[in-house]
Amino acid sequence: MIYGIEQLAYIVDGALFIFSLHWMNDPKTARRGVIFGVAAMLLAIITTWIQPQIVNHAWIIIAIIAGIAVGIPLSLVPLTAVPQRTALSHAFGGAAAGLVGTAKYFLWLGEGSEQLTQFRMIAIVAEVILGFLTFTGSLLAAGKLQEIRWIPQRPVTYPFQNVINIGLLVIAAGLGTLLVIYPGASWSSTVFLAIIALSLIFGVLFIIPIGGADMPTVISILNSYAGLSAVAMGFVLDNKLLITAGALDGSSGLILSIIMCRAMNRSFTNVLFGAFGSVQAAKATGEQKIYKQETIEGAAQILEQARLVVIIPGYGMAVAQAQHRIRELYDQLKKRGITVKFAVHPVAGRMPGHMNVLLAEANIPYEDLVEMDDINSDMPQCDVALVVGANDVVNPSARYDKSTPIYGMPIIDADRARLVLAIKRSKNPGFAGIDNELYFKDNTWMLFGDAKAVVGDLAKQLAHG
Repeated sequence: MIYGIEQLAYIVDGALFIFSLHWMNDPKTARRGVIFGVAAMLLAIITTWIQPQIVNHAWIIIAIIAGIAVGIPLSLVPLTAVPQRTALSHAFGGAAAGLVGTAKYFLWLGEGSEQLTQFRMIAIVAEVILGFLTFTGSLLAAGKLQEIRWIPQRPVTYPFQNVINIGLLVIAAGLGTLLVIYPGASWSSTVFLAIIALSLIFGVLFIIPIGGADMPTVISILNSYAGLSAVAMGFVLDNKLLITAGALDGSSGLILSIIMCRAMNRSFTNVLFGAFGSVQAAKATGEQKIYKQETIEGAAQILEQARLVVIIPGYGMAVAQAQHRIRELYDQLKKRGITVKFAVHPVAGRMPGHMNVLLAEANIPYEDLVEMDDINSDMPQCDVALVVGANDVVNPSARYDKSTPIYGMPIIDADRARLVLAIKRSKNPGFAGIDNELYFKDNTWMLFGDAKAVVGDLAKQLAHG
């Protein structure tokens, strides 16, 4: 009877997770998707808890309390910290999978090697490798995103880096193959611990060579790894819901990673081994590039006379938490009958959809958010392109300069607008480590300063104008 209820509940759970992902595709139904996802997880916990083989309920209660104690503070982080919070979630998921695989291996090893069938060992090895490399990789990614001082933000490269990384993974897979063939050998537990150590080290070395510009794709890949480790955990525990949910997570992360790579015109191997984001040596051209600066008053007058304004947000907007000031500026422009659109690059920010989430928090109408491929055809008719903290995603060098790391990356054609106003905190280059040619164009005027303050002053100037 309980088995039948359990299987029915898991089928319902699987459907809820699928609908949850589907509803997350549209901001109008996203809240419903979140609610149904939470309901599915709650049902999954209760269904698993009522199984008769669960005998130690105290540990489950302790685990739930611990999860709530960690989860609530994580849910209260500012939206600018969502990328690193997401990376931490992947770390927890990877650690859970790796620890469950480790516990099941030593439990079955103690019960007799006949418990360690080849199928179980394949699942355990996959679970442990994927789980632990996701754990350390996600922790390092979170540290980079949080800009912790002792964690380098730029890519760290060293001789034979790719050979060493691939070698570690091959050795771990080779040792895993030995365990599959000889699961009960006297040396098997030592080999198992060696696989864990290699996976932990690989996770660190996997992220160190990757720069901030590639973090959106890396977050997606880590999401995929966490999902795949959950699939393997489902096979180990003979839990169909874990297999289903993990497959959904893994496949969605993989698809998103592919989309992000296409947005940067790069391959997986280039992202993982190309050290994109490394500082480039400046070219000695002998030409002194000069910025043209505009005042708040002058910029407000320019915006006031426009018919079409395209706002291009970037990570600088997220750092300054300027999204609400952007909404104030948006309202002032709309009051004057000016058409306002937001051009959102797929890799703007530090995680997929980062700009969309921030703008949604400020209640920017979703229909005014336009993807890069759709907005570029409108840019020649755009009177003012207002760049708010974006850098590499609007750099014209990507079209023609083969020496730059962003060459070939599709960009938002801000330079083709009639006039560009670029808000930037400093004259430092973006994550690609190169100057942005847009800032030196004849039709570009700079507004240096904190994005929140600058946009706020623009909105006030328009309100009083």
